[in-house]
Amino acid sequence: MSAAAPVLDLSLPQLALALLLVGCERPQAAPAPAPPKVTVSRPVVRDVIEWDEYTGRLVAVESVEVRARVSGYLQSIHFTDGAIVKKGNLLFVIDPRPYQADLDRATAESKLANARLDLATSDFARAQRLLQVRAISEEEADTRAATQRQTQEHLQAARAAVDAAKLNVEFTRITAPITGRISRKLVTEGNLIAGGTAQSTLLTTIVSLDPIHCYIEADERAYLKYVRLSREGKRPSSREVRNPAYLALADETGFPHQGYIDFVDNRLDSNTGTMTGRAIFPNPELTLTPGLFARVRIPGSGKYEALMIPDEGIGTDLSQKFVFVVNDQGIAEYRAVQLGPIIGGLRVIREGLKPEDLVIIKGTQRARANMKVDPERQEIPVREEPFLAPESDPTAQRNAGQ
Repeated sequence: MSAAAPVLDLSLPQLALALLLVGCERPQAAPAPAPPKVTVSRPVVRDVIEWDEYTGRLVAVESVEVRARVSGYLQSIHFTDGAIVKKGNLLFVIDPRPYQADLDRATAESKLANARLDLATSDFARAQRLLQVRAISEEEADTRAATQRQTQEHLQAARAAVDAAKLNVEFTRITAPITGRISRKLVTEGNLIAGGTAQSTLLTTIVSLDPIHCYIEADERAYLKYVRLSREGKRPSSREVRNPAYLALADETGFPHQGYIDFVDNRLDSNTGTMTGRAIFPNPELTLTPGLFARVRIPGSGKYEALMIPDEGIGTDLSQKFVFVVNDQGIAEYRAVQLGPIIGGLRVIREGLKPEDLVIIKGTQRARANMKVDPERQEIPVREEPFLAPESDPTAQRNAGQ
């Protein structure tokens, strides 16, 4: 038989004290979490130019509707549809035989008028000699002088008719008035062509390709911005200097075509509230075609020194943009900032930062205002391309000024 378990014999006061001591025991507090690790860097400082982007339409510098200047039957066509033609190239020939016959007749009449003038001149000279010896009357001498003057005028008229007939013969050969790409032939051989009037038959069209114009429309706010920049001496007016312009087609990255602004209209369109501007671009490879849409960038500011950071270091608080700046004690401070465009892959910070600030560029979502952080220094990578030239950035326009 086993021995009975010992019984703890406590008095009532001792039991109460034991229960009180057990109730007062508390669990130990959990250790404080380590400060979050973040990456910080000073803003990149660069001289930059902001660029405004527009959608433009390419238009030929020269555009010609080829029409006949004389009427007649179309005899031959001397070009291939859609080909490049040079100024002076033969395009069409209208049957020249009726106009050659007119030229021959006018030439004969000119020779006849010249012979009549020779005869009248001889008669007038003879009359002058006879009048000196009183062999003829003064009335007869005056008549011969008038006859000589009339034949002179007839000869001038005949020569003018010859010149006009020669022009008509030349007009039967229709040549290219400009160098460019020709359209298709709108009339085929054997058709009767009407020429020499406002309703003359349209034969084809030609557009020049190199150089080429691009028209853009700037709204009132943009126009007023450019005017103020010009007055402040930060960006010269495009009416006075050749401000650069860069162009890209729909399938091109970046802005590979460089030209300059060569025209700004003299008033805003009252219907659209926009000001028309025009840039001109060299087109040696003929890739820019009239009628295409294009993206165009022009300087939207003068050159200035900007502070820039990556977009991932920027947070959004409702409609407010902000960054966290780490102070000397390793505390994250909340800074409201005003954003500019993206240039060189970095966001321009218009207001809210100083060059010496340490900005959290990675780990912003782990930081809070007035929170202790564990910062790690890292330089912001910078692209090699200059910050003064435009680049492809579809978000720059949308985010600028936020």
